[in-house]
Order: sequence, then structure tokens, then C-alpha cells
Amino acid sequence: MPSCCGSWGSSHEARPAPRLVTIEAIVEHYGLAAVFAGAALEGEAAVIAGGLLAHQDMFPLTGAMAAAAAGSFTADQAYFYAGRRFRDHRWVAAARERPAFAKAMAALERHPIGFIFVFRFLYGLRTISPIAIGTAGIRPRLYAAVNAVSAILWAICFTTIGFLFGDTFEAAVGRLRHDSRLWWLAGSVVAAGIAIALIHRIRSRRT
Repeated sequence: MPSCCGSWGSSHEARPAPRLVTIEAIVEHYGLAAVFAGAALEGEAAVIAGGLLAHQDMFPLTGAMAAAAAGSFTADQAYFYAGRRFRDHRWVAAARERPAFAKAMAALERHPIGFIFVFRFLYGLRTISPIAIGTAGIRPRLYAAVNAVSAILWAICFTTIGFLFGDTFEAAVGRLRHDSRLWWLAGSVVAAGIAIALIHRIRSRRT
């Protein structure tokens, strides 16, 4: 009987514990894809978060920079070709009615290459500007070249901000990677920020 119990006990101890899927594991697996999508759809906040996660060793800083640059470049290329190809579409026509569109066109006329380079750094003009540029007859190769350089610099700047402030963030909330509850909190804050940004963007399009 004791041998039976001992055998059962050793068998029980040898059984591997089930592996739990944590928020950290999800972010570690999909992190760069999330940085890419955030850079394309949301902007600076998502890219700064990518730098912060790089500081947490979730992925390399260079990977976060590359994902952010690719996401920003891809989105702005899409907006550019939408403006160029569908300039008479009602969606583009609605964009023309926005005050930001007129501001973008005025800046483009004064400094074409300079404006293409800096528009993603200008609050309120990041989404509307590539559409406006597309309707203005700018050569696609020129736009793509300047857009690529700008996207790379933009990604480096904002991921670096997140990376450099990683120590400050850790001091404020502790090591996120060792407490899954804090990942839920951080995820909720990021989700709320993205939701607020999307609501603001939808309202600005209507005005």
C-alpha cells in the first residue's frame, strides 16, 4: 500500500502543470503586429507604447522602429492613392470640405517636399494630408521616397521616447512583465486611449 501511494505521488509530481496563456505572452507574440497596426491607425501613442514594450524586452527596439515605420508608411501610401485615384468620390469630396484639408493644401503649395516630410508630425493633419497630397498631382515616386524617409524618422523619434521613459514607467507601476493584472490595467488604458482617438477622429471628419 505505501509503495502504491508512493508511486501515485511520484506520478502526480511528474505531471507537467498546464501552461497558462497570459497577457504578457499574447503581447510578446503579437507585439510587433500591434505596433504596426497602431502606427497605421492610431499614431504616436501606439508607437510610444511600442518603445515602452521594447524597454520591457518584449521585442527589440529596432523591431519596434521598423514595425512603426512600416505601419505609418503603408497607411499614408494608402491614403495618398485613395486621394489620387478616387478624387471625385464622395468620401474624398467630404474630406475636401474639412478645414484641415484647406490648411494641408495651402502648406503643400508653399513647401511641397517639406510638407510631405513633416505632415505626420502635425496634430490634426496626419490623416487628411496624404489624401490632399494625392489630389494635388504630386508624383507617386516623389511622394513615396519622402514619405519613407519621414516615416522612418517619425518611428525612431517616438519609439525612442517610449524606450527612454521605460525606467520612469517601471518606477511608477512596477515591472509589468511579472504581474499579469497590471497588463490588464495597461491594456485597458491603451484601449481607452485608442477609443478616444477614434471617436475624436470620427467627430473631426464630420465637422
